[in-house]
Amino acid sequence: MPPTKDSMLILIAIGEFSIGILGNGFIGLVNFMDWIKNRKIASIDLILTSLAISRIFLLCAIILDCFILVAYPDVYDNNEQMKVIDFFWTITNYLSVSFATCLSVFYFFKIASFSHPLFLWMKYRIDKVVLWTLLACLVFSVVFSFPVTGNLNDNFRRCVKGRTKTNFTWRCGINKDLYASTKVFINLVPLFPFTVSLFSFLLLILSLWRHTRRMKLKATGHRDPSTEAHVRAMKSVISFLLLFVAYCLAFLIATSSYFMPETELAVILGELIALIYPSSHSFILILGNNKLRQTSVKVLWKAKCILKRRKS
Repeated sequence: MPPTKDSMLILIAIGEFSIGILGNGFIGLVNFMDWIKNRKIASIDLILTSLAISRIFLLCAIILDCFILVAYPDVYDNNEQMKVIDFFWTITNYLSVSFATCLSVFYFFKIASFSHPLFLWMKYRIDKVVLWTLLACLVFSVVFSFPVTGNLNDNFRRCVKGRTKTNFTWRCGINKDLYASTKVFINLVPLFPFTVSLFSFLLLILSLWRHTRRMKLKATGHRDPSTEAHVRAMKSVISFLLLFVAYCLAFLIATSSYFMPETELAVILGELIALIYPSSHSFILILGNNKLRQTSVKVLWKAKCILKRRKS
């Protein structure tokens, strides 16, 4: 790519990365300070903090790959280094998706209202199993990340920079079946947690519909605390689902582009779209959480006061 196009795409990537670090760092810092202050941490704060940390590392993995592709393409010739980067990206990707699914399920059990005995049993025990669930997500991510990076072929990454310089068939002489199966595996593994989040969202809609119908029968106003909690949770879950679909499509473009024309451009564009998911969803979570929202308002108010003092 021309240097000007390289610079423009890298600047966009840095902008998205900075926004994501700001949002996720804010979530992690506020919850960590609250944990230190109260010497305990709520289940929802533990999930949000874990999600924020995983997304910070995911953002680092994506921006690192962007820089290597544009500024240090020779690294692509070192298969061992690229396997480390691929493993880092894959595990943070799976962790981010798994923790977001935990958040969706937690919202469902805490907010939804059903009379089924199994639901009630889980509802009263959900706080006790959060830590073990997060640890299980970590194990799940590690277990599935190792075979993915282990099956990546030695020279498929070189196709990004080598296709326009040397004979493509010779330089990219890889086992396409192996690469295709690995690529499918990478993209299908997050499908299970995504399905769980989607199922939780549908059950939340059902719970909200039943709750609203009961409120109508009792001639009670619709903007009661339970309804508002349902709506906030649904906004958080549906934003995750929509952004994650866009992220998966971008990830698919990035992992499938080694056999496309303009390979390098396709990879970077895919990564720029992928950066939107971990960057923007953090701000949606901040707006949907009372503590985080109130803290952000205080921070913005203090920043505004400081700027006024400097101007005067």
